[in-house]
Amino acid sequence: MTTPRKKYSPAYKSEIVQAVLEGNKTLTQIASEQGIHPNVITKWKRAALTKMPDTFDERAQKQLKALFEQHEKEKEQLYAEIGRLTTQLRWLEKKSETGFAQIGQTGTNRTR
Repeated sequence: MTTPRKKYSPAYKSEIVQAVLEGNKTLTQIASEQGIHPNVITKWKRAALTKMPDTFDERAQKQLKALFEQHEKEKEQLYAEIGRLTTQLRWLEKKSETGFAQIGQTGTNRTR
């Protein structure tokens, strides 16, 4: 029986990396205290240091912000379309129910 993989939140990962970067304790000490393999912490540290320059790049932040705004607009448009389609579907369902009820009442239902 294998144990399921542990999943750590980004906030937790950043706390661990920050502790390693502070240098008050060694990576091995932090790993043993937290119950995480040192290689995993090294991988988190490498990822954080690799992405750190993007934090200070204003152009990248502006592009990311523009992309986020575009995503939000598309999401709003899709929700609006879902609303319109739901309304149309309900209207059609209501009309089809009343239409079938009228056919049954008038006796014009032609079945052979």
